[in-house]
Amino acid sequence: MTTQTWNRFWGSTFVKAPLRNGVGRYVQQLQRITFKFCKTHGCSQGMREYIEKELIEFARVNPGVVVYLKPRRHRSPCLKAEYLNGGEEYISCHRMTNEDIVKWVEYLRTRSGYPVERLRKYQHTDHPSIQGAWTPWIHRDPLVNIAEYPIEELSAAFKTEKTATDEVLELFEKQKLSGEVDVS
Repeated sequence: MTTQTWNRFWGSTFVKAPLRNGVGRYVQQLQRITFKFCKTHGCSQGMREYIEKELIEFARVNPGVVVYLKPRRHRSPCLKAEYLNGGEEYISCHRMTNEDIVKWVEYLRTRSGYPVERLRKYQHTDHPSIQGAWTPWIHRDPLVNIAEYPIEELSAAFKTEKTATDEVLELFEKQKLSGEVDVS
């Protein structure tokens, strides 16, 4: 599928976080999850196992998520997730095992509720810089790119200026040698 076709049907977007989530504190975006299943039909076996074995632990670990159980006669099981931004997602759980449902519930729990779209860029800012994005190699010597490794001088630690603590210790040693300071 070409990029043009993808953009026409699925769209593309920049990286985004709902309402700057995680800047101050993290707010889980999953608001409620509904487990729809049949009490007797065989295709709901995995969903019933999940409800019996895993659901209580999920509800205990995620107190901010409202959990609904909706038994339906002779219907295929599914998960319905509702998010704070109004987004909804349905997952059909027809003939899924308990382990598959654990993975899907975790997937829905960690989603933001935004639709899945192709990312235009992996980084985005509302206030772009003229200088470009910072990388650890910005102020490095370009000769490092064509050097033959290993090189001893590049492997050595950088020589730094003396710290204030080092200067105070050196001054103390000088005073101690000249006899100006009483050590006892």
